[in-house]
Amino acid sequence: MKMIKKTLVSALIGAVVAGSAVAGPKPDQIDRLSNDLTPVGAERAGNAAGTIPAWTGGITSPVSGYQPGDHHADPFADDKPLFTIDASNYQEYADNLSVGQKAMFTRYPETFKMPVYQSRRSASFPQRVYEKTIENGKTGRLVADGEGVADVAEGFPFPFPENAYELILNHKLKYKGTGGVRYNNQVAPTADGRYTLVRLREELFGKYYVEGNTVADINNILLYFYQVVEAPARLAGRVLLVHETMNQAEQPRQAWIYNPGQRRVRRAPNVAYDNPGTASDGLRTNDMTDMFNGAMDRFEWELTGKKEMYIPYNSYKAHSADSKIEDMVKPGHLDPDYMRYELHRVYVVEARLRDGFRHINSRRTFYLDEDSYQIMLIDHYDKRGELWRFSEAHSINYYEVPTFWSTIETHHDLQSGRYISVGLDNQDQVNTFNSPLSEANYTPAALRKRGRR
Repeated sequence: MKMIKKTLVSALIGAVVAGSAVAGPKPDQIDRLSNDLTPVGAERAGNAAGTIPAWTGGITSPVSGYQPGDHHADPFADDKPLFTIDASNYQEYADNLSVGQKAMFTRYPETFKMPVYQSRRSASFPQRVYEKTIENGKTGRLVADGEGVADVAEGFPFPFPENAYELILNHKLKYKGTGGVRYNNQVAPTADGRYTLVRLREELFGKYYVEGNTVADINNILLYFYQVVEAPARLAGRVLLVHETMNQAEQPRQAWIYNPGQRRVRRAPNVAYDNPGTASDGLRTNDMTDMFNGAMDRFEWELTGKKEMYIPYNSYKAHSADSKIEDMVKPGHLDPDYMRYELHRVYVVEARLRDGFRHINSRRTFYLDEDSYQIMLIDHYDKRGELWRFSEAHSINYYEVPTFWSTIETHHDLQSGRYISVGLDNQDQVNTFNSPLSEANYTPAALRKRGRR
């Protein structure tokens, strides 16, 4: 019966993907990427009201005085809020807010607010990513019922996205550099604001982004992910290794955990889907890392449209080394005075749990920035169909690369009044993107050796 059900679901997904007459390669539209569209496929023009500007290239060089290894200075430090959305006026802006944002005003009427700034379309990527994205637009196609992509390399696979699968793959394959090291520290405060900082040192070796690689060259490995807990002491030394696959229908992700108490490596098949993330107090699932990652097969995905929304953007103040974690962490949510919101166009994608499949969420709504395909907001619904969680990706342009990516991701549990914030590296080493990492360090045998150090 399981095989029959899987076959029927596979056929249904295939029909949805194949049924989109305009999905897949669009060689006849390539010229648009230098005319009415940006090099990654966003609308180049601003909006009719003038509240969203035209894209003119994004940030193309570091801010004056920036040195490699610095936290990124704010290119827009002189900007002042245009207005603030709070519990007293959010209904006036309801058409440009997500369900989760509106719920935050109801849940925290005295403290939650959204300072809204001038919209700055700062997203940009390396010239080679643009060039490879253009090539991908001529050839890229979905495979494995939307779980994978073929005939692409290095850049965004779908600069003319026409369905949810193409959009989510654009998010998952967004340029992250060939070798990254970061402190992805997290806090999970109690309802009254007490917390313990969990220091997570992580490495990402991105095979897809290596110059000259194609999907065929990488043997279905999108990236290697290595995470070690450095604090608190009760968790220190735990290590997670993940081989993240490009096509998870062909080969699901593989994961291993090193436990310092047992001094052994064991397989970790549960590092996926809705199983709890590392030291998260159950406030985030594994597939909420980077807002969404992993296999898509438990949900039915639908692109429902595009709209203008107030989303976190150019969050350099929250990213700054001058911003102290103990000052930002407040009961219920991070201090809004460190946040910045702007009006941008986003794609809206609905994911609904398939019959016969299990997940703690019955539904999710994703909001993807048109300029970067970064997922900026998520509304999460429980099994009763009621709003449960709300996620935000406070993002910046890492302009030395350049690439647009989250600096802090926060996931709010609207029912319990708790939240978890991930990426708090304000007093630690900032992300690197093209560090010389060795593939040999990301085998189970290497994990055992590294874990014993």
